[in-house]
Amino acid sequence: MPKEGQDTPLAVMAKPVGSRCNMRCAYCYYLEKGKYSENAKQTRMSFDLLEKLIRQTVAASPGPVVSFTWHGGEPTLAGMDFYKKALELERKYLPRGWEAWNNLQTNGLLLNEGWCRFLKENRFDVGLSIDGPASVHDRNRRLANGTGTFERVHAAIRRLRKAGIEPDLLCTVNAVSEERPLEVYRALRETGCGWVQFIPVVIRDTEGSAAPGSVSPEGYGRFLTAVFDEWVTHDLGVLDVQLFAEMARVMAGGEAGLCWMQPVCGHVLIAEEDGSVYSCDHFVDPDHRLGNLRSGSLERLAGSEFQRAFGQSKRETLTDECRACPYLRFCNGGCPKDRFGFSSDGQPGQYWLCSGLRAFFAHAEPILENVMAMSAKGRKPAEIMEELNKVR
Repeated sequence: MPKEGQDTPLAVMAKPVGSRCNMRCAYCYYLEKGKYSENAKQTRMSFDLLEKLIRQTVAASPGPVVSFTWHGGEPTLAGMDFYKKALELERKYLPRGWEAWNNLQTNGLLLNEGWCRFLKENRFDVGLSIDGPASVHDRNRRLANGTGTFERVHAAIRRLRKAGIEPDLLCTVNAVSEERPLEVYRALRETGCGWVQFIPVVIRDTEGSAAPGSVSPEGYGRFLTAVFDEWVTHDLGVLDVQLFAEMARVMAGGEAGLCWMQPVCGHVLIAEEDGSVYSCDHFVDPDHRLGNLRSGSLERLAGSEFQRAFGQSKRETLTDECRACPYLRFCNGGCPKDRFGFSSDGQPGQYWLCSGLRAFFAHAEPILENVMAMSAKGRKPAEIMEELNKVR
């Protein structure tokens, strides 16, 4: 996957049906974003806008790989013909020797055998959302009538793997799952998939505080610590967890690929079904609307003074406590959308999940250092896990 970073070229997350979705997840922050559409009713992105999106993304990229992330809402609601057109336009505009990297982020409900075959034949990467076992998943990830979706999602994973696609699993950490870390992790491991992302749910109420359903800072730290201990002693070399991989990259002298872990952000624009372009997936609102594909250039919008200031503010608004933190290199103050906490000396703008993350980093860093040192000496994952289990 192309890395997002300070020197990374423009990337665009396309929302071909806007916020429309065939599920009603309890913690969804995006469903209500349809109210900002310039269309009277959200529909599918027109082929004219799709062509502008692809042409401008290619033009803004240094190549030779151009990334296209298809998101939502639920992007499969756009229909397979939409993606066939996207592939046709990619072939039309990609220079000779260049290639497209397509990623579909989906809830999996529409992924029948035909969809899986199409995605495999056209080399799509697939991210699929699942919150662990049915007892956890179905508490939040439901249809509009309240029916749980676990069985349908699990069946989609099986169909994808049968078609030769290993999906990345996206799992939220929320008020329910924070209490059951090993149950959640083991359920994900049992799918046989090799990559897991844990995404904290932080919902804000009308007062600006964390609302019910949100993961607590302490609960988030305990969840990550429990999962890390299970992973590092049982699953090295078999399954990768995104946050742990990003930590290792930073410890090896690299830069994290996740935007919330980077010093600055604002490199991934959002293109909605009506052509509107926004600063970030978590800032789709009138104040962060940069323009429209119909009349603006993606490259110009990405390079605007407003967007540069938006990205730089992540670094410039760090609290004093953040700046002095020994783990700043890992999180860089966290996602700006969640900086509504207070530092220990009462300074506003602290990352809400700071205390939990700090506890996790303090626990995991020395263990990961040991793992990396043993790996550098040629020790195999099984040998490393055996060594770690001796001292547990």
